[in-house]
Amino acid sequence: MSRYRGPRFKKIRRLGALPGLTNKKPRTGSDLRAQSRSGKRSQYRIRLEEKQKLRFHYGITERQLLKYVRIARKVKGSTGQVLLQLLEMRLENILFRLGMAPTIPGARQLVNHRHILVNGGIVDIPSYRCKPHDTITAKDKKKSKALIKNYLDSSPPDELPKHLTLDSFPDKGLVNQIIDNKWVGLKINELLVVEYYSRQT
Repeated sequence: MSRYRGPRFKKIRRLGALPGLTNKKPRTGSDLRAQSRSGKRSQYRIRLEEKQKLRFHYGITERQLLKYVRIARKVKGSTGQVLLQLLEMRLENILFRLGMAPTIPGARQLVNHRHILVNGGIVDIPSYRCKPHDTITAKDKKKSKALIKNYLDSSPPDELPKHLTLDSFPDKGLVNQIIDNKWVGLKINELLVVEYYSRQT
C-alpha cells in the first residue's frame, strides 16, 4: 500500500488530530457531524483506527509500520513503547518536532532534497534513525538555511520534548536521548496497534 496523498482533512475528521499530517484544523462543526455519524464501533474498528492514526501521523506505509512492529517485538521491553520510540526517532519526525519543518511530509521533502546534515554529513533518507548526541543542521547553503529559518520563524514549536534541544544561532537541533513516551507527539493507545498486528507478527 502506497503512502497516502489524498485529502488530509478527511483523515482528521475520522481519526482526530494528526499534527504530523497537517498543521491546519478543520471546522468544529464538521468534527461534530463526523462523530455523530460514527455510531457504535466494534473492537476491530477501534484497533484499526488506532493503527491508521499512527500510519497517517507519521506518514508511513502499511508495510513500513508492520516492519517496525516486528522490530519492536524483538527488542526487550514493552512492544508498544519501543514501536513509538522507533517512529519518533526517525529523522523526518525529529525535524518536525524541532520546528524545522511545518509537517512530517514537509520534513520528508527537506531530507529528500538534501537540505539536511546529520553530524555534518548529508542524509537524504527520511527514515534515518537518529541516535542520542546526533546534531541536525541545514546544509551550508543559503537556500537550505533560509528554508529552515523561515519555518522556525513562522511557527516555532510550543514546547520542545525533553529529548531534543534547539539552538537558534545557528539553527541547530540536538538529540539528547531516546524519547520518553510521555513526550510522544500523538495521543494514541499503542497497545491496540500491537494487538491489531498480533496475528501478522
